[in-house]
Amino acid sequence: MLGLFNTLNLGTRALQANQIGLEVTGQNLSNVNNPDYARQRVDLQAGTPLSTAIGQEGTGVDVTAIQQVRDALLDGQIRDEASVGGYWNAQQSALTDAQTQLGEFLSLNTSATGNASGTAAGSGLSDRLNNLFNAFQSVATSPTGISQRQSLISQAQSLASSLNQAAKNLSSLNDGLNASVSKGVDSANQLLSDIAQLNVQIARATASGGNANDLTDLREKDLEQLAGLTNIQTAANNDGTVSISIGGVELVSGQQVTDTLQAYDPGNGQLQVRTATSGTPLTLSGGSIEGAIDARDGGVQTLRNNLDALASTLITQVNDVYSAGYDLKGNTGAVFFTGTDASTIGVNSALQNDPSALQAAGAANAPGDNSVALALAQLGQQPISALDNQTFSATFAQDAGNFGFALSNANNQAADHTAVDTMLRNQRGSVSGVSIEEEMSNLLTYQEAYQASAKIITSVDQMLQTVINMKTP
Repeated sequence: MLGLFNTLNLGTRALQANQIGLEVTGQNLSNVNNPDYARQRVDLQAGTPLSTAIGQEGTGVDVTAIQQVRDALLDGQIRDEASVGGYWNAQQSALTDAQTQLGEFLSLNTSATGNASGTAAGSGLSDRLNNLFNAFQSVATSPTGISQRQSLISQAQSLASSLNQAAKNLSSLNDGLNASVSKGVDSANQLLSDIAQLNVQIARATASGGNANDLTDLREKDLEQLAGLTNIQTAANNDGTVSISIGGVELVSGQQVTDTLQAYDPGNGQLQVRTATSGTPLTLSGGSIEGAIDARDGGVQTLRNNLDALASTLITQVNDVYSAGYDLKGNTGAVFFTGTDASTIGVNSALQNDPSALQAAGAANAPGDNSVALALAQLGQQPISALDNQTFSATFAQDAGNFGFALSNANNQAADHTAVDTMLRNQRGSVSGVSIEEEMSNLLTYQEAYQASAKIITSVDQMLQTVINMKTP
């Protein structure tokens, strides 16, 4: 049988076990509002029994571990979804920024759900194009009218200025997305370093036989933040560490950072990502870094290219007709538009100083001739081969519509991610989250068990006193 001293030890171990239970419960309650915390539980095991003449007799309870309640599969799914969300949120942000900067210019009608259309309104490019060709028509109606000529020049300047500003804004957005790529790479490198340091501490705790639960929480938080920047692949090691690969290249091996990321210019001014030490270009498959790259090289670059093509075609088509015309003084051969694309298009400065220099006639010394002005007015309604046989306004409406669809898709994908992410996190919360009701119940259970264990010790102490006070008469 145990005897009084072993029974006293049994009570002491019970006190210790219930005290640890109270401490872990307190830790759980303290972190009830911490979304990155996984609740912990005390694993209890009956002590090694003592063989006696009447059978095995229990020796109390032992605390075998303080376990973290985690579902590795759910954690992995949340990291994967973080990459999806990072990608589409970056796309959404970039395209929304483009819409914000060019909203008046593009005249996009955006609904509450984020769906955009390319319908032109009063101050959009489509109207400015129409105003230009309407102004040519006004000159054709009154070929010698100075006010009509001045209005035409003003409309052309307004159109050119809008194209210049749009090109400037898109160029600034492109630079901002490059900066976002560079900043994302710096953040990813810092997280790789932090995770490797946490691996060191976790491996040390594991080697001493413990569970680094709180450090594991911090590492999982960093892993999810890293996954939001770029898609990652992880591998668990026996010492409690995790290794990380990005784009098929291992960057963290256990406790060591074996390589880092680097933003570099491949020669076209558009930053890409490679490994810093080995110089291996990486094909990223998710995360905000790739989202910024794809938005920059996709929707934003397409809009830039389309505006340049529209401006270039407008310059060429108008000048081809205009240069053959004659002004009120019989001069010919000048151009109406200068420049080559959206960023450089402008109106011939000579016209700004002298409206009579506008070449509206089809013959010299024929001030009433309106053939060139009329041809230019009709140009606005003609299909242009360089624009896939569409008119200028129809081409821009299509470009604005395509941009709107790209933004709408990004909005929808981001909304879908939010729904999936919320579902996964709620599911993880049901597994790893702290329940106040459950922890309060545990608190009372451990408190009562502690009091009962203390009663065992008090009772044994009284029995020992009885033995000690026994005297032989």
